[in-house]
Amino acid sequence: QNKAPKVDAATFRPVTWDADPSHEWCPPGHGDLYPAMLGSGTLDRLLEKGFKYMFVSNSDNLGATMDLKILTYFVESGAPFLMEVADRTEADKKGGHLAQKRSDGGLLLREAAQCPPEDEKNFQNIDMYKYFNTNNLWLDLTKLREIFKANGGSVPLPVMKNEKTVDPRDKASTKVYQLETAMGAAIECFPGAKALVIPRSRFAPVKTTNDLLALRSDAYVLTDDFRVVLDESRNGVPPNVKLDGQYKFTDRMEELIPSGKAPSLKECKKLVIEGNMKFAAGITIKGEVTIKNTGDKKRTVPPGIYDKDFDVTNVEYKEPGCGCVVA
Repeated sequence: QNKAPKVDAATFRPVTWDADPSHEWCPPGHGDLYPAMLGSGTLDRLLEKGFKYMFVSNSDNLGATMDLKILTYFVESGAPFLMEVADRTEADKKGGHLAQKRSDGGLLLREAAQCPPEDEKNFQNIDMYKYFNTNNLWLDLTKLREIFKANGGSVPLPVMKNEKTVDPRDKASTKVYQLETAMGAAIECFPGAKALVIPRSRFAPVKTTNDLLALRSDAYVLTDDFRVVLDESRNGVPPNVKLDGQYKFTDRMEELIPSGKAPSLKECKKLVIEGNMKFAAGITIKGEVTIKNTGDKKRTVPPGIYDKDFDVTNVEYKEPGCGCVVA
């Protein structure tokens, strides 16, 4: 993959960050797959060896596997590009969704970074926009080469401007723009591209610590053929986990579950964590629950079943056998 300079939001020039120059660069988004394939010669080598079709997915999607039935459908359809999509839920409402162009009815992908603030409510309306992109993509490599030839060696993907700070862990550091493209956005570049609605079992992403906590819970199971899928009792809908911003990075999330065992989320619809805390082992969340700590001192959420909101601010939890004492 290539790398691109972060752009100083104030000067529109490449940013400098002497404290750690590596922070001056960013990945240009997974849309870089296409120029990387062309520039490295991979596309030509694959075609020379007789490969015509390619399946690609996010490495963080543990549910993405080579499915010969989907491949057969793709080949028989004659489509140049196929995107696997799934029904949107509340947990997916901020992700990119599938839409149709008003001009010709063709398909396109709209990401949150492309949505103006005044349209954010509609963007997140899962009844208006019912399908989201899983980023499981199937491509006809001969058609991809034709796209390159027709566009001077590029795939004309829309460029997204993401607002960040140069040091992702330091919100006071210089504000920057990261210019990125998405590989799924290529759906609008291929006339005749199709979308296929697939079961949720083919989508088990780990993009955020929200996803990671859910994935490490009993809401997901490991199949005999080593796929990670939602437990059947979930009916294809993952628990909606919203962690406090301080748990954005994995090292901090690990501090949330020092025992290494995530709370049981098998019967959880939504879990919201607000404030500084950690979970004891043996916790079960049911339904919709918000657990909060409004104080500065880290608190421990005691073992037990939680089926309603819980304020841990004044809870003093001691080791097993000592009980839980309210201060």
